[in-house]
Amino acid sequence: MIGKLKGLVESRGEDWVILDVGGVGYEVTCAPRTIAALPAIGEAAALAIETYVREDQIRLFGFSSESERTWFRLLQSVQGVGAKVALAILGTLAPGDLANAIALQDKAMVARSPGVGPKVAQRIVSELKDKVPALGLSAVEISLGGAAIAAVAGSAAADAVSALANLGYAPAQASAAIAAAAQQAGDEAKAEDLIRIGLKELAQ
Repeated sequence: MIGKLKGLVESRGEDWVILDVGGVGYEVTCAPRTIAALPAIGEAAALAIETYVREDQIRLFGFSSESERTWFRLLQSVQGVGAKVALAILGTLAPGDLANAIALQDKAMVARSPGVGPKVAQRIVSELKDKVPALGLSAVEISLGGAAIAAVAGSAAADAVSALANLGYAPAQASAAIAAAAQQAGDEAKAEDLIRIGLKELAQ
């Protein structure tokens, strides 16, 4: 299976690109947002690849990051979501926006994607909330500006940072957002309160 391609952009269309890798041209299907982020023709590019093998074809799907490819796989675990719909969702929503929609159970945001109706959007936000893989964080130090909060595993702040990291945010982003949330909510805030406030901070 092909998991990554690195080569020169030979040609591109609205939802595909051909990468020249050592003289071999690989046609890769991508979301328009991914295509738009690629460098100019003739320049080097790298894509994370999901390989689909069927009886009558081999198809490559390309993503700008491993995070996007992970979301592509997760989305297809939901009934009614195939490769085409998953790619359409990732073409409409960046991983961070999709993570926000799932965390906030915002089916309307997911339904903005072509081919996604209200019922499918509801299943996506409901089912994926518990399917995002957990990250093991033994200790977290949250810092924002000059302030630092030491959060041991199991505390509300550590759980909140872990939840945001699970949703695709970088550890530094998640830590900063929860630090701001903790300052607003106080020492007695629960993890769910910190997550909600943290997501609002990240959306600004």
